[in-house]
Amino acid sequence: MNTSVQLEQQLMNIHRKSYPAYKSLAGSWQFPGYILHIDHVQGDPFAGPSKLSVEIASKTAGFPEELYNRKDKRIALQDYLTREFGRQISAYMFQAKGSGKSGLISISRCGQQVLERTALEMNERRILVRFEVGFPANGRTINAPELKKILFDYIPQCVKKALYYKSLNSQTVRKVTELAQDQTYIREELKKRNLAAFVANGSILPRESGVSDKPMKKAVVFESPESMEIELDLPYRGKVRGMGIPRGITLIVGGGYHGKSTLLKALELGVYNHIAGDGREYVITDDTAMKIRAEDGRAVSHVNISPFINHLPNGKDTVDFSTEDASGSTSQAANVVEAVEAGAGALLIDEDTSATNFMVRDALMQSVIAREQEPITPFIEQARKLYEEKGISVILVAGSSGAYFYIADKIIQMDTYRAKDITEQVRTICSQNAKEQSFMEMHRKETENTLKWEKMSRHPRLGKIEKKHGQIKIKQFGKDSFSLGKDTVELKYVEQITDGEQTAALSYALKNVIDKMETGNKKSLEELAEELWSEMEKKGLVSLVKGSYVPVSLAMARKQELYACLNRYRGFH
Repeated sequence: MNTSVQLEQQLMNIHRKSYPAYKSLAGSWQFPGYILHIDHVQGDPFAGPSKLSVEIASKTAGFPEELYNRKDKRIALQDYLTREFGRQISAYMFQAKGSGKSGLISISRCGQQVLERTALEMNERRILVRFEVGFPANGRTINAPELKKILFDYIPQCVKKALYYKSLNSQTVRKVTELAQDQTYIREELKKRNLAAFVANGSILPRESGVSDKPMKKAVVFESPESMEIELDLPYRGKVRGMGIPRGITLIVGGGYHGKSTLLKALELGVYNHIAGDGREYVITDDTAMKIRAEDGRAVSHVNISPFINHLPNGKDTVDFSTEDASGSTSQAANVVEAVEAGAGALLIDEDTSATNFMVRDALMQSVIAREQEPITPFIEQARKLYEEKGISVILVAGSSGAYFYIADKIIQMDTYRAKDITEQVRTICSQNAKEQSFMEMHRKETENTLKWEKMSRHPRLGKIEKKHGQIKIKQFGKDSFSLGKDTVELKYVEQITDGEQTAALSYALKNVIDKMETGNKKSLEELAEELWSEMEKKGLVSLVKGSYVPVSLAMARKQELYACLNRYRGFH
């Protein structure tokens, strides 16, 4: 293997040459204590930055194996080290001068959630950290002394301070992995105690602003209603008390701006672990839970929405339903069915982002418009059976309709960000409303046999895909969407995607599925998705990438988001 001394010599040899001469640096170079890989060199100083990685033997890095010998601990430690390396390189950002992206040094910017990323991988053999560097130039002429600063001064300092156990606070590192184990313990307790979610007392649920996911300062801390409070004895934190939300149907109600949606948002993101200091470290939700909403205009391909919508006036098939432009009700129906098929154990719904006619039809409307004239079976008539027959819980924010009170198992009122259990109070009121109760009972009997659908085996056909030089071009547009060729996949309303790197990973996942379909693979879309997900669980994000080059910025999404991505691709017919 080439040495760092040879790299320095080669660097000086190309000083002041045309920028493409930088490509001669590609390869692996042995530095004291680690290997520097120059994986990809940018074409000019204004192009995307060069891709580098540092590889350190685990023995050299010195982290005790007990800190990463379980998946939850490993991912937490990887996340911590990524943040530490990012903090170190931020001090050197653009300290090397030049034109274009000269001097840029960057790594994944981690949010409040703990995600597995390609930015840093560790195992019993090595630590590998991937990052980007803008190779310096004056105009389009190589500035070797400035790159020398980055490769021989800045990066070695960052590696030493962030990736060696002896350089870090061992107590802080250990607390990172202990928090992950406590969070895993709560997830296991949810299953044992038949709970959909847990919100610890003292949690800070409000966020700093609409564009910041950091905790709000001086926010009202969460306290569980006494009737819903449970105690957990965590392996490291010890005894923690908080609200246990039982499986079944739970309503979150209250006046406007009192914290209903804030609680639901915390539960949405409770499918992920959070870093210490986030305020939601001990807000833990069934990790298969799926946020559901209306999504006007989305594409739907071969979905059985007949449990909710049937006998359309235009005769369109709802057992095998496809459209390029779904309405609010058909999109939400498809979202529910797709979530069930993706293995969701709970549905999280906010009335404000739902199609009203999909959610409920009141007594007067049903009296005026006869049932046989209405193709929609509202969600309220199916929610109870969805839980009883398929074991899928519902947590619903309701602000305008009281109809769901009659089917709810638990009702939580948010009052100035304080939670109250008003279940018994509401049941008393409902029992006194004999007319409404009689109406709900009548319609329950009329629809008691309507929740019958079988999971469809979908074998969609591929449309024509634009390629350049035989390859499908992927282009990402932030967190909300990406394109494959000319087809754009919209993920804005898949609201539990929390990081643009998850979107990037999903684009690679979709490309993998398309590649298999193009080679004549006859498996159903669901079989391909499950096969791909199994590979991702076994081998990680690198399983999405063909060849030796692994993108520096991919983050793991859940199986539910994988299905959501495939279901929104307009290239399937």
